[in-house]
Amino acid sequence: MRKTDLAKYDAKKLMNKMTVPGTEFGKAVVTIDKREQRRLDQAAGLVPFATKLNAELVAQLHALAKEQGSDVGTVVTTLLKKALAA
Repeated sequence: MRKTDLAKYDAKKLMNKMTVPGTEFGKAVVTIDKREQRRLDQAAGLVPFATKLNAELVAQLHALAKEQGSDVGTVVTTLLKKALAA
């Protein structure tokens, strides 16, 4: 990489940092990068678990989450705990 290309790359990185979504005039919203979020999740004992579900079931999960005012992960966790306890 040439010196001028490196300078252009650094300038683009700086411009992207200045236009971060979620920032408003006079207010700065703290955003956590993916690495930090992964570290926090691991410290909390959370493990990513991917599975394929029916579209109808996913729609029901989203509707239940919206009704409860929480996220889908919380709804799935509570439903799995209830099912495994039974």
